[in-house]
Amino acid sequence: MKKLAPETDVETLSVRVMGKVQGVGFRMATVRQAHSLGVAGWVRNLDDGSVEALLQGPHDRIDEMLSWLRVGPPAARVDEIESQEIHDERHYDRFEQI
Repeated sequence: MKKLAPETDVETLSVRVMGKVQGVGFRMATVRQAHSLGVAGWVRNLDDGSVEALLQGPHDRIDEMLSWLRVGPPAARVDEIESQEIHDERHYDRFEQI
């Protein structure tokens, strides 16, 4: 993990996905989708049954990733998604499941 340069156009979003999103391959599918889009960050399950992700990348790639998260993999049912931009100086070089 490196520090972001101040002039970068990289966006960082914190996302929470609610619905039937645990036990359906949601995290692994999210990792695959993020890799295909070139988005960095991480994804993890939360104790309340939701999934949390941190997305980092160019604005257009983050938008594509958010669109995908609104649907998820075939076995999932996404009821609600919350996201907020965060100001993080860390630069993630890959996307992983934690």
